[in-house]
Amino acid sequence: MQICRTVSDIRAALAGFRTEGAGVGLVPTMGALHAGHMALVSAARAAHDRVVATIFVNPTQFGQAADLDTYPRTEARDLEQLDSAGVDAVLIPEVAEIYPAGDETVVETTRLANILHGAVRPGHFRGVTTVVAKLFNICQPDAAYFGEKDYQQLHVIRRMVCDLHMPVTIRGVPTVRDTDGLALSSRNARLSRADRAAAPVLARALDAAQASGAATAEALDQVIRDTLATEPRATLTGLDIVRLPAFTPATGPLTGPVGIMISAEFGRGDDTVLLIDQREVHP
Repeated sequence: MQICRTVSDIRAALAGFRTEGAGVGLVPTMGALHAGHMALVSAARAAHDRVVATIFVNPTQFGQAADLDTYPRTEARDLEQLDSAGVDAVLIPEVAEIYPAGDETVVETTRLANILHGAVRPGHFRGVTTVVAKLFNICQPDAAYFGEKDYQQLHVIRRMVCDLHMPVTIRGVPTVRDTDGLALSSRNARLSRADRAAAPVLARALDAAQASGAATAEALDQVIRDTLATEPRATLTGLDIVRLPAFTPATGPLTGPVGIMISAEFGRGDDTVLLIDQREVHP
C-alpha cells in the first residue's frame, strides 16, 4: 500500500494505476476507522481494480474547536486496517495541503446544506462538500463510497455531483451497527460508559418508527419522541421526517417513503458527544 502525504504523491500513484487501465474506487474518511469504514472499503474493493482511501480530519466541517481537537486520531491502526483490506494507496495530507495559504473557495448546496441537520450544525455541510469536491478533483475516481448512516450527507454529495457535472458515481453503503443496534461511529469512542449504554436509544426510536404503522408524519414524530424520552441521558437536538426523494418536510398522511433523521447529545456540560442516526421508512 502506497502512503501519500501530498497531492503530487497521490496523483503520481493514481497515474500509475491509470496506465494499467485500472478503475479506481475512493473511500474518503476522517480516520479512527471501524467496521463501518471497512464495509465501504469492501464495497469498493469488490467493484474496482484499485482502491484509494483518504484520512483527513477536515477542520471546516467542525462547528466547535473543542470538537475538532478531541476527534480521535489513530493513524497507525488505521493504516494497518487499510493495508489488510487491500487498499492500494492512501492519502494522509496536512491541513495546508488541502487548504493552501489564501484559500477562499467553497462549495455549497444552498438548500440541502442549511436544512435539517444542517440547521443544527451551521456550516457543517459546506465544509463537507468543499473538502469532498477537493478530494474528487485530486483523485478523480470512477466512484466514491459513503455510509448511509450519514443520510443527509449522502444526498448533499449526490446533489453536488449532479449540479457540478462531476464524473463520479456515488455509492451508498448500508449502516453497520453494533450488536445492541448503535450505529458505528468514530465519535462512539468518546462516550462515557453510561452514555454508551444509553446511546442505542437512537436505534430503538427508529425501530419503533418502522414498527409503528403510523399513518401520519405527526404520529411518527410522536413515536420517536416518546421512545427517546425513555432515556434521560439523551438530549434530542434534531428530529426531521422528510419526503423522498425531494427531501421536503413530511406532514399529514404518509403516502410514500420518508427519511427520518435524529441527532442527540449524550453527556453533560462541555463534555457532550453529538450522535446521529437515520433511516428510510416505508409505510
